[in-house]
Amino acid sequence: MQDAMIRWRRMSGYNALWVPGVDHAGIATQVVVEKKLMRERKLTRHDIGRDKFISEVLKWKDQYGGTILGQLRRLGASLDWSRECFTMDDQRSKAVTEAFVRLHKDGLIYRDYRLVNWDCTLLTAISDIEVDHLELKEETMLKVPGYSSPVQFGVLISFAYPLEEGLGEIIVATTRIETMLGDTAIAVHPEDKRYKHLHGKHAIHPFNGRKLKIICDAVLVDPTFGTGAVKITPAHDPNDFEVGKRHNLEFINIFTDDGKINSNGGAQFEGMARFAARVAVIDALKEKGLYKDTKKNEMNLGICSRSNDVVEPMIKPQWFVNCHTMAKAGLDAVRSKKIEIIPQQYEQDWYRWLENIRDWCVSRQLWWGHRVPAWYVTLEDEQLNDLGSNNDRWIVARNECDAMLEAQKKYPGKKFQLNQDPDVLDTWFSSGLFPLTVLGWPDDTADLRAFYPTSVLETGLDILFFWVARMVMMGMQLGGDVPFQKVYLHPMIRDAHGRKMSKSLGNVVDPLEVINGTTLEDLLKRLEEGNLDPNELSVAREGKKKDFPDGIAECGTDALRFALISYTSQVIVTPI
Repeated sequence: MQDAMIRWRRMSGYNALWVPGVDHAGIATQVVVEKKLMRERKLTRHDIGRDKFISEVLKWKDQYGGTILGQLRRLGASLDWSRECFTMDDQRSKAVTEAFVRLHKDGLIYRDYRLVNWDCTLLTAISDIEVDHLELKEETMLKVPGYSSPVQFGVLISFAYPLEEGLGEIIVATTRIETMLGDTAIAVHPEDKRYKHLHGKHAIHPFNGRKLKIICDAVLVDPTFGTGAVKITPAHDPNDFEVGKRHNLEFINIFTDDGKINSNGGAQFEGMARFAARVAVIDALKEKGLYKDTKKNEMNLGICSRSNDVVEPMIKPQWFVNCHTMAKAGLDAVRSKKIEIIPQQYEQDWYRWLENIRDWCVSRQLWWGHRVPAWYVTLEDEQLNDLGSNNDRWIVARNECDAMLEAQKKYPGKKFQLNQDPDVLDTWFSSGLFPLTVLGWPDDTADLRAFYPTSVLETGLDILFFWVARMVMMGMQLGGDVPFQKVYLHPMIRDAHGRKMSKSLGNVVDPLEVINGTTLEDLLKRLEEGNLDPNELSVAREGKKKDFPDGIAECGTDALRFALISYTSQVIVTPI
């Protein structure tokens, strides 16, 4: 479709430009290389260190990173190959640093201790839109990465906390019983007569003796739901986090990064995997006579779209982008038709996302990606293991020299040490800058003056917010105008069973295999060379045998191009 549009415009006499570019796919690429290291050499990235691991990623990138561009060349796509770019090449990397520094200077990037979506498999924070939501109607047993047996979800567990001064007990309920190890309060509605005599009193934690204050919170507590008493775990639940801030509660993180109970969870449970601890806590409550019952319960379960692990809300210091003013500009651009979304029905998705936008967590605990351009100042006689503990000590700068000069101004006459943040930026941060950076931004280039804002973005409807909204917000903020005037959305290409093509399903078809043809044997060999887990590989192999028993016949380039263009019949299209 992109090829058809660019050729048509060029033949119509326009000065038409189509730039080839690829991103570095931070999480996805790191996971692939980590699996390869473990499979081939039984090593983790920590075994070889950051520099050597990056070298391994670059080797992998050199071998496989050009696949998409090679496919486009074979399709005969009419791109300007002299402008080929990559999110982590020198020019784009310079621009990413510049964007971060400018947004920080404008007060739109900040660092804070906030609740983030934590992936215990990938060991990194992920953004809200990388979380899939699974609606459970009843008790459901689900397979979770790292666990040999299915884990129970979709239930509400009731238990009692003993009260001080012989006042009896107070009953609460939760879908995540293991988080009670981090409870720091119990909330009731201020007008609930059942608990008036308990206002300001305390419950006693049965496993560590911690006092949990009975607080009143009319915002969170619905007195007609359940017992009208709610356990509060500020470090592990979004609603409880807000309650914790309102009532100045203690925030106790009970999980290690890989999802095990840490020392804050108590010696009885320390070292247990979180869902093993779930069972152990219930058993321990039963022993103390505090367990009440388990009922089926409808719930919304957050699953990482990349690892399929259950997302764990965790309090972490991270870098955030304040998106509210930029989102408003993006909303106004579509409402005023400065940007036209085609098909028009997807405007409603645009409004829904941007009207309810939350600040964007842009730091990732990975090694492959753009390193956060921020340095922490450790003053003489302070411990280096306190890195990042004081948000005021961070210096955001274009390079370490600039950071050093800034630190000398901020702490005149003092001895200090600088340490760069080990985290990297979300891949979508650099991809969101692409309309600017492929034309030479932040430099004032002839390309930028001639082609920005661009005319048309053609892309998949599944990344309308992931990518398109980020380009609009950052383009308007840093480039001074919308990045494109029309957004043309194509439908998703799916397999014969209606499933989205996914590497984890092993149902992806390489266009070169359609152009040249291939045998079933070669299709299976390609699967085995990938990074599928043994169970996934077995399912994918059977799928290939069923869908392509005789392999794929040679179709040639034109047949594939016409097939892809005809695929637009899935959506209502409007001429551009």
